[in-house]
Amino acid sequence: MLCHEVVGISYIYIEWKGCPCYFFPYSPNLRKMKHQLVPSPNVLSFLIFAFISLLSHSYSATPKTRNSLSRGSSLFAKHDSDFLTSPDESFTCGFYGVGTNAFWFSIWFTKSVDRTVVWTANRDRPVTGLGSRLSLRRDGTMVLTDVDGLAVWETTANSSSSRAETAVLLDSGNLVLRDKQGKVLWQSFDFPTHTLLPNQPFTKSKKLISTLGKGTFGTGYFSFFFEYDNVLKLMFDGPDTSSLYWPDPDYDISVSGQTNYNSSRVAVLDELGKFLSSDELQFTASDAGSSAKRRLTMDYDGNLRLYSLESATGLWVVTWEAMTELCKVHGICGRNGICINTPQPKCSCPPGYEVADKSDWKKGCKPMFTRSYLWSQQVKFVQIEQVDFYGFDLNYSETISFKNCTNLCLDDFRCEAFSYRITEAKCFTKSALFNGYRSPDFPGSMYIRLPLSVETSLPVNLKALDTCKKNSISMYENTAKRVRWVYLYSFAFAVGALEVLFIASARWLLFRRHCAAAPTEDGYHVISSQFRKFCYAELKNATKNFNEELGRGVSGAVYKGILADERVVAVKKLADLYQGEGVFWAEVSTIGKINHMNLVRIWGFCSEDKHKLLVSEHVENGSLDKHLFPPNFLGWKERFKVAIGIAKGLAYLHHECLEWVIHCDVKPENILLDGNFEPKIADFGLAKLTQRGNLSSVFSQIRGTKGYMAPEWALNRPITAKVDVYSFGVVILELVKGIRLSSWVVEDTDDLESELTRFVSVAKRKIQRGNDLWIEDMMDPRLSGQFNRIQAAKMVEIGISCVEEEKSKRPTMDSVVKILLEYEGESAVASPHDTSNSNLSFREINI
Repeated sequence: MLCHEVVGISYIYIEWKGCPCYFFPYSPNLRKMKHQLVPSPNVLSFLIFAFISLLSHSYSATPKTRNSLSRGSSLFAKHDSDFLTSPDESFTCGFYGVGTNAFWFSIWFTKSVDRTVVWTANRDRPVTGLGSRLSLRRDGTMVLTDVDGLAVWETTANSSSSRAETAVLLDSGNLVLRDKQGKVLWQSFDFPTHTLLPNQPFTKSKKLISTLGKGTFGTGYFSFFFEYDNVLKLMFDGPDTSSLYWPDPDYDISVSGQTNYNSSRVAVLDELGKFLSSDELQFTASDAGSSAKRRLTMDYDGNLRLYSLESATGLWVVTWEAMTELCKVHGICGRNGICINTPQPKCSCPPGYEVADKSDWKKGCKPMFTRSYLWSQQVKFVQIEQVDFYGFDLNYSETISFKNCTNLCLDDFRCEAFSYRITEAKCFTKSALFNGYRSPDFPGSMYIRLPLSVETSLPVNLKALDTCKKNSISMYENTAKRVRWVYLYSFAFAVGALEVLFIASARWLLFRRHCAAAPTEDGYHVISSQFRKFCYAELKNATKNFNEELGRGVSGAVYKGILADERVVAVKKLADLYQGEGVFWAEVSTIGKINHMNLVRIWGFCSEDKHKLLVSEHVENGSLDKHLFPPNFLGWKERFKVAIGIAKGLAYLHHECLEWVIHCDVKPENILLDGNFEPKIADFGLAKLTQRGNLSSVFSQIRGTKGYMAPEWALNRPITAKVDVYSFGVVILELVKGIRLSSWVVEDTDDLESELTRFVSVAKRKIQRGNDLWIEDMMDPRLSGQFNRIQAAKMVEIGISCVEEEKSKRPTMDSVVKILLEYEGESAVASPHDTSNSNLSFREINI
């Protein structure tokens, strides 16, 4: 109520929710009248008007619920009251408000107490209330716009000739767009967020991704999806690392009752509470058979749970969950953090670390020291019993003593800790501390590597375990005492020639320490897969003075060598590298962490003055070019296997490694084949070794190999992972044709044209003509028809898409892997006319 004065007369002016309702003359005597106030006739007219206004406004403020939205209509976020409701009123769709002015366009359970959201259109970008709307436009597009009119989210019908007439929320919780005939053009069921509803198909192209936290909608770090091996899995995909954690990766999938012998990759939750999947995963709600409303949700804490709604209370009850021990969820406590079941999961930091952000444990723990101690031997190890960190193993050794396990970690500058299981004599050295957990069932201890000066007391919630054992650090205390004794001794006796002899001996011992081969004890090799620094003399001896050359390229020559531990290795002399040792060490350590079955394993490196060398595994069958191109020959089964392996290796480099890596020189010479003709990509990461932090200079020096280089090299355009996709396209087409497509030929016009250009041009014409036998003309004639037509046609289709001049039109490597794996199960050789399943029409190529 406000008071205004106009021309000496005061008026009472009343507003209701911002709307003017009525006013009348005010007199000081009104205060005296109190409840005896009787309005005059002219005031009464204002009161009647105000009453009608109030009724009108009250009516307009009630929710505008409806079952459908017609073309040209909109839902508004203002007042959080404009909704679509399913016919049975189980679900509501509209603007879901959180806070004062943030709205998400969502679908939620109407009768749940907390209005549980099951789907969100704009989960990572809320709109502001005033002026935001969801509209079904005249062209059939459903668009969500913010207050400034900017489109935040939109969807278009899947047919340009059929336009959506209505948007309808079904009883199933599915929001659909329909045309005049009732055909569904788009549906929310095809784009799940974090929840799966009954009868909602869950296929290979879909994921359930958690929210960031309770009461939030943003995309989180945990997901439920079909992995490449056709098995349903749970995965943590955080800012630092990615890791699968369910089914338990320590066991074969058969333990969980699943199988990867399927290719359909489809699952569904039925209305009675039973979940069925093509990988044979089955589970049932504890209240199965009842008519309760259900949802399967990927929760923000990393657990997958099945819920049932109690109709009487509107509350949810958990009727099944994937993880019974929540500390087995990866990433729950962040980097360096340890999860403890007490009984609810709690996070703790190991000695020498402190919490990075008390409000968000997923950010983990940060060290209270600098990493420079990795280059020093002045360290100690702190034992924490029944604690393990999953993954990031630098080395795994069996039947090994505790002392030698300790030395493995000491001799590797990347090692941050090691796990030792004394009853099994197993050793795991760790390059990073992720996914830490404490379990009474774990039979070993974790030994954290710390500088001597760092406080070693354990947090209270870890002291329930036997904490820092004296015998775990006594050897280092003795080492420190020996060091001090040597100093005293040297001061007492270091005179004249004796001093010179002592210094010379010390240097010789230091050299032997750094260049020593893997020690042996009790008849077994202590170091089997350690990434380490080699000295030049050691590699010179291993290669017999670089006598046997395996190959040579623009980045250097490769020589065969045999280390003292009898490992056969390939030693590459890197050309034109002038980095300092520290920089080179840092770069190579990154490459050394990369580990994939389709990438050549890097064992170590050497950096002495101008000598820069990489030591990697020796792959016995040599490079692909020596087997594919005339006069040599490779069968079709091996060719398709090679294509899948190369794609997997590149997909790992582009999408899964800790650091994004572009190969920049994918070609047959850099594809090595092992004894089973499994491909391994060599020379990855060399672009990182040239320079760091200056991409333009890096890519101006590394230009790949002519014929396999993407067009953006020559045009000096920004370089992305799509340059590798282009090179892969050339290689995969060469696998089909069996010749160098990177070579040049002279056409009738005397103009130079690459074999690749001609091959792609001919293939496009033949595909467009629709001749079922077109693939026969494109194949390597040496195969004599012994190849799978469906696989070959798909490889040509993928290859053509990969070598598109416009990089945005090229597929990503992970999508290529998915497509190739779909055809992996085809029979080895199909009949000449069996191309019915290839669905090849060049205009419809969509990868």
